Order: sequence, then structure tokens, then C-alpha cells
Amino acid sequence: MMKALAITATLATVLQAAIATDAFANDTMAVLGAGGLVFTHTDQVTMAREDLFISPERVDVKYTYRNTGDTDVSTIVAFPMPKIGGPIEIMAAVPDEQSDNFMGISVVQDGETIEPNLQQRAVVQGIDFTEELEAQGVPLQPLSDKARKAVAGLDETVLKDWLTKGLVADMDYGEGKPEYVPAWELESVYWWETTFPAGEDVEVEHTYRPSVGGISGLSFIYEDKPDELFEDYKKRYCLDDDFMKTAIKLQKSQNFDAGLYYFEQWLSYILMTGNNWFGPIEDFHLTVDKGNPNHIISFCGEGIKKTGPTTFEMRAKDFVPSRDLDILMVVSSKDWKPANQP
Repeated sequence: MMKALAITATLATVLQAAIATDAFANDTMAVLGAGGLVFTHTDQVTMAREDLFISPERVDVKYTYRNTGDTDVSTIVAFPMPKIGGPIEIMAAVPDEQSDNFMGISVVQDGETIEPNLQQRAVVQGIDFTEELEAQGVPLQPLSDKARKAVAGLDETVLKDWLTKGLVADMDYGEGKPEYVPAWELESVYWWETTFPAGEDVEVEHTYRPSVGGISGLSFIYEDKPDELFEDYKKRYCLDDDFMKTAIKLQKSQNFDAGLYYFEQWLSYILMTGNNWFGPIEDFHLTVDKGNPNHIISFCGEGIKKTGPTTFEMRAKDFVPSRDLDILMVVSSKDWKPANQP
């Protein structure tokens, strides 16, 4: 059974935000869920250890893979990136909107840096339009300035055709001169070929910048009785009474005239990819760092212990992930700094 972890703070404490509130388009930025490595299934290679560190600034994952068989296993290992782009009303917190490597992933295997291959596809409603974009010289990263500039320079006939296909959207909404912007989704997968020698361990590390989503205000606090949104939050983040009492007190202490208000931040990690390997994760170690001792935080897990002013750890043997990791933080408008900034 999952157990909630809630770290409380006094009303006099000012919470530091990890991302500026004015970065939230329409008050909300959706979090992009990223996770671990996947590969074609075999009955030989097991994940002997996973050491996962997650914070608003970075995610570090260290794996030990063990080939338990008597033959080498050569395969493709992949890191699927979250989809980005799509309908213009869907906003997501993307760490680097100008780069194909928009989460800054890096990979090291057995101490050597790997330059993985990158496969990208431009998709609308499951239809692959990659070749059509490439034929027009349009970059596939839909959020980048280069893609927007390339779309704006297309022939009007092409733009009308792409509008029909859903590749672009008209931001002017027919009120004047059309303003076409990218509206396709980008599917990205980093991958590389590797061999797991029989009876040996292989060490793999990867690091990336997480997507930090959020919303202005505290949407999960109800007035009279729990509503549907609160029930969803309670299930997703394992909210307990201590967390809720503190969140309610913080909300009541807001002073908008003084510029003091509280809002939500979300982090997500896809743990279920660990089930693609043979057997359970023999040794699983999770560290969550909320980044500031004054944030309050809640997430699901078993046997979680506070190990420092901002860190919490969970350890498990023969771990079989049954859900992904979703983290909720309550932060304040005071003393904030944008995510991934020193």
C-alpha cells in the first residue's frame, strides 16, 4: 500500500518557487512525463539496480544491468522523449524550446559518453507527416523559432493545405491576416545499439532537465466537501491530512497586495518502463529533492525517509513498479528563481 509523504512548513516561512509564475500560459503549464530506458524484451537481461534522483533542476538515473544468461545479448536501447507540440491550446513546460534535445539528455555507458541516434517524427492524429515537412525545409521541432519562421515563409497554397491537415493553426482566427504557427506533435526517441556480455554487468547513466509544470493558485483545495479534482490529486500524489492542513493555512495567509501568493508545481517520472526488463528491479533507490527546505511536497511511495533539509529517500528490493512517480509541490511567489537557473 502506498504511503503519503508530506513535509510541512510554518506560516511565517516564505516558499521559494522553482519557476516564475509568469511563465504559466493561461495560468497552467502541463508537465511532460519522461522516464527510463527501454529495449526489446529478452529473458536474460535484468535491472540489478536503479538509482534515481529527481529534482526541479535535474534528473539523474544510474542503472546496473546484468545479463544472467550464458550468451551475449545485442540489442537497441532507447530513451523515448515526451511528445511536444500539438494543438496550440495545449501548453507544456518544455525546458529548451529551441533545441531538438529539448530536455538536454546525456548518456554514459561503462564510463564512456555515448552520442545516441535521434529519431524524430512529425505527427498529426497518428499520421506521419515528417517527409512532407522535410520536403518544405521546415524544422521538425514545432516550438522552435526556426520552425515558426519557416512556416511563416511557406507558400499560401501549402499553408492552406497544411491548415486542412492540422499541421498548422491560424492564430488570427480569421479576424485579419492569417498567422500560421506549427500545430503538429513531435515524437522523439534517442537510441543506440549495445551488447550485454553474458554473465556481466553494464553500467548506464543518463541525465536530463525535467519538465516542471504548474498552475497559479492551489486548485486541489476544496471549500465544503472533497470534489472530483481533490480526489484525483489525493490518488495521484497521496495527499494526507498534514499536507492539506498546511496547504490550507498557506492559502489563507496569502497577501496579494504584498505580492505573496502560493501555487502548485508538478514533476513526473515514468517508472513503469522498468517493467520492460527481465524480472523485478533487484535494488531500487529513489531520492527526491524538493530544492528548497520551505517547499511543501507530497508524492506516493513506501518506506520514505527524510534524509536532509530538502531530500527524501525510498529503498526497495525486488521492486516491481505499479505506478509512475508524480510529485506535487506548493511554492510561493517570494524569492523564486526560474527552473534550471543557478
